[in-house]
Amino acid sequence: MTYYGRCIEIVTEQLDKFKPEKDNPELFLEAASTSLKVLSPQKQAFVLELLSGCLHYRKLLAIVVDAFYVRDGQLCLWADYSLFQVLCYLATFQLDELGFQLFCSIVKALPVGKTCKFLRFFFNPLNLCSWIKDEWSLIYVAAHVQENWIEPLLRWQPEVQGLLDQLEGASAHQASLTKAKAKVTEPREFNLTAPRPRAIPVPDPVPTVAKPRPVPQSTYQEPKEQQQLQLVKRFNRLKAEELLLLANREELRCAMPRPHGGPPAQAPKKQQRPRSALPHIRKAPKLTFYRPDHVPVKLNTAAILREGALYRRQVEKELQRVDKLMDGHGDFSEFLEWQERMRAKDRAAQLAESECRRLQGKLSHEEAGLARQRVVRENKQKADRKKEQTAELMLQCAEQRLQEDRAMKELVEQVAEAQKNVQVAQMKLVKSRRQTVQAMIEESRELLLRRLKAAEEEQRQRCELISQLRALETQPSRKGKLVDLTQIHGYGLEGEMSVVELRERLTLLKETRKREEAERRDQIIQDKRTKSEELRNTLEQISLCRMAVGRTAALRWERKKAGAAAPATDERVLELRRKIAARAAERLGHTAPPYVPAPRTARPQPRAQLEAQHWQELERSREHKVRGNKGPARRLEAA
Repeated sequence: MTYYGRCIEIVTEQLDKFKPEKDNPELFLEAASTSLKVLSPQKQAFVLELLSGCLHYRKLLAIVVDAFYVRDGQLCLWADYSLFQVLCYLATFQLDELGFQLFCSIVKALPVGKTCKFLRFFFNPLNLCSWIKDEWSLIYVAAHVQENWIEPLLRWQPEVQGLLDQLEGASAHQASLTKAKAKVTEPREFNLTAPRPRAIPVPDPVPTVAKPRPVPQSTYQEPKEQQQLQLVKRFNRLKAEELLLLANREELRCAMPRPHGGPPAQAPKKQQRPRSALPHIRKAPKLTFYRPDHVPVKLNTAAILREGALYRRQVEKELQRVDKLMDGHGDFSEFLEWQERMRAKDRAAQLAESECRRLQGKLSHEEAGLARQRVVRENKQKADRKKEQTAELMLQCAEQRLQEDRAMKELVEQVAEAQKNVQVAQMKLVKSRRQTVQAMIEESRELLLRRLKAAEEEQRQRCELISQLRALETQPSRKGKLVDLTQIHGYGLEGEMSVVELRERLTLLKETRKREEAERRDQIIQDKRTKSEELRNTLEQISLCRMAVGRTAALRWERKKAGAAAPATDERVLELRRKIAARAAERLGHTAPPYVPAPRTARPQPRAQLEAQHWQELERSREHKVRGNKGPARRLEAA
């Protein structure tokens, strides 16, 4: 039993060293065989066979062992993972070859608790016929798994179950005998010493209280910097409100309507106002706005195909409409013109309504400003009254604080007299403590000398041991034998070959893969060339359709521009503007005549022209991209 237990231990140690993500199984086996040459030939062959089998079927073994840790082995150590793999391999692949008697000897040489728990889980018929069979069938053929692995395990299951019952019964009987032989501990009472009466502790000396400094008067006063900041903040707010009012009254040059491409229109003369009304306000700076006409966008393949399908559907719909007209159906052009006029009328009404709402909001803003000024004045009056009350309360608090200071001085004098009597007892206590500390220092010095002597003796022994080990290392050692790469090791494995043959096969496999990659690359280039040709044809069709749409939109815009009339000014808007001017004049405190700005008209934008130019930019960027893709394809053809 000791023989098999030692073999299993060697296999588990080698499996613990194997790292699947870094090590190659064949190279690992060669290194292991080199390190196991010190064993006997029979023992070495048994260990290498177990190790190679566990590495070859490590996926199947990992399925069973991982499931065991999840279900029944939650309390088992992960250090026994390799041991469970070896047990699973022996039961699955070596049980028929070894025989049941030899298998029983191997199992008895291992720890009983771990072995019985794992084998009972593995030889459970419900597990073998359900999930173990299904998981193994995903890796190997289902018929091979059922015939060569599952059926032999089910055939050996009754005998293995009897072996497990025998081992568990023997371990339970041995444990009961051990408990019966053990002596029962008889408790005894402790011989405790009676505690001494606790001494009354010496009271701690009362510390001498130093006279505190009086609190400075600046603590109760607001700093000057804070007052200056409040004044600056208030001045900046008033200045900002005046600048906002001036900017709202004076229109900017960029907001004046003018025809596209023509000279700027002459701004109406502003109403002159006296400089005394706003002495500290400078003229607002002119603002300029920049709006890009278009932003070029790169079209991908999906966008080109989508747009081509859209234009094809539009062409088909137009052809159907022409066919209907030729068959005698009516035209909806008059209805569409009437509908456009009604929509223009509705838009004008909506614009007037939105302007009224904006002016109503502005009027409410002016009224809120007047209300805010009234609230500020009331708050200022309340603050003045509050300051007067606070000053009276501060005087009362100062008088009360003076009385408390007098009482506190009397109490401090009484405590200082009581402290003088305590100083004598304190001096005696300090002397006794100093004597105790001196005795403790001498004892610690003696202990330190003893420790130094013991450390020197230990260091001398270590130096002698190191010199002996170095003398052993300098002795000559045996060298390992040379490795013949053309020789087959003869382990009896399936598909066994020499290293030279393996390298030749790997070279042939790499050449085959390179040839397949070259064929796939040529096919991909041919597909890309065909797709680029289709995209080029689609781009040509899209460019023709865009030119037609741009010309149609330009003609429609010219007709709309010629038939457009100046919108009439609404009376409600003029009335609201007059009210806003009156409220603003009242808020600023002067009676300047109200200024009514000229009504703003919507500036027409040549949207059709911008859209046509935008689509031309997109078309040119796509054509440039297609030409850039042709260059690599031609270079690949030349190669």
